[in-house]
Amino acid sequence: MEEINIMILMSLLKSMLKIRLVEEYFAEKLTSREIRCPVHLYVGQEGIAAGVCQNLRTDDYVLSTHRSHGHYIAKGGDVNALVAEVFCKENGCSHGYGGSMHIVDPKINYLASSAIVAGSIPIAAGTGLASKLKNEDRVSVAFFGDGATDEGVFWETVNVAALLELPVLFVCENNLFSTHMPIALRQAEIDIHKKVSAFGLETARIEGNDVEKVYTTARGLIERIRATRKPALLECLTFRWLAHVGPDPDLDIGYRKKVDVEKWRKKCPIQGLKNRLLERGILSEPEYGRLVGEIETLVGDADRFRRAGRDPSVTEF
Repeated sequence: MEEINIMILMSLLKSMLKIRLVEEYFAEKLTSREIRCPVHLYVGQEGIAAGVCQNLRTDDYVLSTHRSHGHYIAKGGDVNALVAEVFCKENGCSHGYGGSMHIVDPKINYLASSAIVAGSIPIAAGTGLASKLKNEDRVSVAFFGDGATDEGVFWETVNVAALLELPVLFVCENNLFSTHMPIALRQAEIDIHKKVSAFGLETARIEGNDVEKVYTTARGLIERIRATRKPALLECLTFRWLAHVGPDPDLDIGYRKKVDVEKWRKKCPIQGLKNRLLERGILSEPEYGRLVGEIETLVGDADRFRRAGRDPSVTEF
């Protein structure tokens, strides 16, 4: 693997830790029922959001899913505003009207996340078309899970993006399940990138828990998109540690096995990068501890910020 700048490696680690600790905070508040809206946690998948968004500029567009927090944080979103939004407070990034599944922040061009599976994917084609018509070198990134590739609108959007040569990067976070159903029971051909390549897109399939691999692969695709204005797809294999929705491991349901969860936990993207940085002498345990402490302080500040917020008023909508 090519050498990555030390500052970028540390930025990737910080981004993943920020996502993990914020999601663990949400899990705690869900368990105590302080959060009452549905929340889809991103724990275990942090390497994808961090690796892809490290390559993006503020003026690039990101379109997300119901599992949206990691993408928002990695794009540079305000943790205070995110936490307040999940608690549906007016000082949240969607002013308390969106909750966990409808995070929006135009300041960083984080334009949509949607509770509708595949619902935000065609919006990426729209922002891509706008960039093309304005002759801008912005890239639109559509994040989605493997479940979204069951939907016709995904394939329609891929077709339009290929046909019109739109600057869109489709990022499939293939965590192997759509809610509780494995991909092999839903699709005859489970290699998503192979099917998408038939539309003429450049595609890649990688280990999504290796943040360095995600970063370098995404960088190559994004640079190509900026240069050629043609779309591409990145399929990242990963696994969510927790339930489809909520903070529980949901092993009692029986649709996945404890041994599989433990296998993927050993592939933790944060621990993997931390170990490599320790081995290379780039990071020490005390430095790592200080970084965790800084982010814990950030989360504590966000908790106080949301507590200071008021509930939104329907008369002000």
